This record gives sequence, structure tokens and C-alpha cells, in this order.
Amino acid sequence: MEPSQVAHWYRNQHVFVTGATGFMGKILVEKILRSCPEVAAVYILIRTKKGKDSAQRLEDFLDCPIFEQLKTTSRGSIEKLRCVEGDITQPNCGLSEVNLAQLEKRITSVFHMAANVRFDQPVKSAVQLNTGGTLNVLELACRFPDLKVFVHVSTSYCHCDVTELEERLYRAPQDPRKMLDLVKWMDDELLETLTPTLLKNSPNSYAYTKCLTEQLVTEYSSKLNIAITRPSIVTCVAKEPIPGWVDNLNGPTGIIVAGGKGILRTMLADITHKADYVPVDMAINSILTVAWKTGSEPRKAEPEVYHITANRDNSITWGEALEIAKRHILNYPYSVCLWYPGGSPKTTYLMHVLAAFFFHIIPAYVVDFLLQLTGNKPFLVNLQKRLHHGLKVLHYYTTRPWFFHNKKFFELYASLTDKDREIFYYNEGPFDHEEYLLNYVLGARKYCVKEGMETVPYARKVMRRLYYLDLAKNVILYGLMLWLFYLFVTKFLDVIGNPLI
Repeated sequence: MEPSQVAHWYRNQHVFVTGATGFMGKILVEKILRSCPEVAAVYILIRTKKGKDSAQRLEDFLDCPIFEQLKTTSRGSIEKLRCVEGDITQPNCGLSEVNLAQLEKRITSVFHMAANVRFDQPVKSAVQLNTGGTLNVLELACRFPDLKVFVHVSTSYCHCDVTELEERLYRAPQDPRKMLDLVKWMDDELLETLTPTLLKNSPNSYAYTKCLTEQLVTEYSSKLNIAITRPSIVTCVAKEPIPGWVDNLNGPTGIIVAGGKGILRTMLADITHKADYVPVDMAINSILTVAWKTGSEPRKAEPEVYHITANRDNSITWGEALEIAKRHILNYPYSVCLWYPGGSPKTTYLMHVLAAFFFHIIPAYVVDFLLQLTGNKPFLVNLQKRLHHGLKVLHYYTTRPWFFHNKKFFELYASLTDKDREIFYYNEGPFDHEEYLLNYVLGARKYCVKEGMETVPYARKVMRRLYYLDLAKNVILYGLMLWLFYLFVTKFLDVIGNPLI
């Protein structure tokens, strides 16, 4: 049987991962343990959070459904997982002297995935975590004498002023080290005032700090063998370990859930633009093959940059994706909904604002008023405010055309053996978006909303009632509009028929 070159390269390696508890991080750890069985160990950096220490958070980490297969079939692989307590915002990532000494002797590969992905965070905290945290990880990596590769996970939207992004390095708008110094001493209020000037063409602090961080990572090329990967919009699992698995409501997942519950009824989007999304398992497979490629070659003067983006020969538009998802949502509805799922994407800002006013804002105030009258706690106005804020961020990406060159990555993928293309698969050929989006809807329903398939019959009954209620609402609304129009026309004819003398 043809061996896997990529899996063999990870043989006896000690892998260090930051951001392992995140969406992509979980899939990375699971994939290494499952598909690279001869790896020596995988060390994940976990900080104390919400009163739970790293050991307790590791238990929560392993309770994730994606590890069930490994627990059942390969318990030995799970035992290769090592938890080290630390925090990337601290020097040496907050590691104890004992842990630091152990890692210095062992680590051969670093995957830096930790980042705050909130788009609305203040510049100060974003720079300190995303850029400052990366600086601490880079400095730590320089202490690993046997390090083969350092993989930095960025984003294809790190240079939003460039709608056609190449697989190369770009200059940041400011010096990353100077920005790190700036946020240390500058007053928060003054920094907030300067934020629009600092961001310039970046739509948010996340994209801005990812841009800064890439330049910072590049400065370490003389010390480390570095690869920079730029995934686009990362979505649910396509194949392994569980089709449809997703663990957060970010991006498209939030649209699916909010739309399915009748909360979201309008958004601004150019439905003709391509939806550049990549299933998380394919993104992780790509990152692992990039690490193999980079770690197998001598260090270069500059990091290699790879775009992990959609195969444009087999992609669909935002309009097509939303229509497919809506159809599946109606077939597999939620048991608890605010209203019957409806609405549509708007191509003009004015139409979106009008739709949001009539279908988001007014219903929210009406529902909250009724809740107050019945002695219940109102919630919908605040929910709609958060939704409105999230949509403002999302609209930047859904109304612009984006083109990410990925020739370099596809050339790398083409160089893999048949066995490695089977194990570390990617979207190279036909891709069934219909099946994928069905799994996405079901995955969001099961893992984010916590509704299993056994609730579907009841949910469909709820949906039928909401459909007739929505139909009655439309009849009343349009009837009222016709009546008002009739009154207006009658009054107008009376005025014409009886002009003032």
C-alpha cells in the first residue's frame, strides 16, 4: 500500500498548537492524532478561563463530539495529547519553568492559530492579543532548537484594500512594533479617536491586526522556517470527522440560525458575487500539507504565503448559497422560532434599511412591549441591536467582489501522492454544495441550537402554524394597505369632483 508522505513526515514529531480550543484548532488537533498516528505528542496551550484551570478545560475540550471516534478506536492517540497551561499575552506564553524546559527539548513544529476573531473589539485589545500574542509565540519558537516549521494562520481578508490578493507578502499600514508600543502608553480615549485613521482601509480591528501581524511574522524569517496560510471564510466540516459539525455562531452559521428562527429577515448582499467559503476540515488538511512542504525544505529569505480559499471553478454565489440553505431550513426547522423564516437579501442599502425597520425593529418593539405587559423579561430589542451590529460587519464582505489567487497552493496540492490527496483531501474537483449546505443546516441545528433529529416532527408542526400565522399577517397587512389606498383614492376623487369655488 502506498505510504503517506505527509503523515510520515509527522512521525516522532512534537507539535505545539496555540488556539487549540477554537473552532479550527479542535479540528487540527483531531486530524493530527487521527491521520498522523506516529506523531510523538501534540502540546496544546490552554489558559485558565471562567474559573476553570487548564486541566478542567482539557476535559471540556475532549468532551467535544469530534473526539468520540478517537476515544473509541484509538485511545492511544488521545493519550498523546498534552496540555500545558499558559497565555500568549504573557512573555514565554506564561509557561512555567518546568514546562518551558520540556518544550525547548522537544518541539519540532508550531501551529499558531490563537487570535481574537471578534470584529468589534477595540484596537488596543486587538493589537495586544493578535499582534502582541504572536510576538510572544515567535519569541518562544526561537527557543526551540529542533524546530522544523512555524505555521502562522492568518486570513485572506487581511488586506481588504486589495480585492485581488496574490499569494505574497504586503506591507502593513503601520509598523507592528511601533503599534505595540503605542497601545501600551496611549490613553484609551485618545486611541479610540485615532482608530479610524489607524484602520484606514481595514473594515475592522481583526483585519487590521492580522495585517500588522503578517509583517511581524515576516521579520523572523532569518530565525525560523515560516509559512503563512490565509484561509477565507471557514465553515462547517464537509467530511471528517463529522459532516456538518460546527461549534459557534460566527459568520454564515449565525445567518443560518438567525434566519431559521425568523429573527433575520433582511441582509445586504450582492447575490451575484461568489461566496468564498472553505470547509474547516479542508482548511486544516491544507495547513498540515503546507507545514509538511515548508518543513521539508530549507529556510527561505521570506515566508511562503498560501491562500486556502474556494476552488473558483466549483463555487457558487451568495444568492445560490442562501437559497439552498433556506430550502433546507424550511425542511428541518427549529422547534422554537420567533416567526416563519422569510425575507431575502437586498442589493441596495435603502431597501435593506426599510426592510430592517419594518421586519426587524418594529416587530422587536412590539414583542418586547407584549412581554412587559405579561410580566416577562423583554429581550428582542437588544437582540436586534446585536444582530444589526453583526450585519454591519458582515455586509462589508458580502457586497464586494473578492478574488484570491491560489495557484501556489493548488500546485502544492497537485504534488501530493494519491494517498495524501485521499487523506488530506481538498476541494479540487466537483463539490456538492447542495449536500454540504444540508449538512451545515443540520449541524448548526444539532451542535449550536442543541436540537436533534427527534425534534423535527414537532418542529414541522410549529412551522406549519407559523406559516399560516404569517399568511394571515400578510392578508391583514395587504388588506389594510388596500383599504388605506381606497380611502385615499375616494378622498382624492371627492376633491376633484367638488373643487373649491
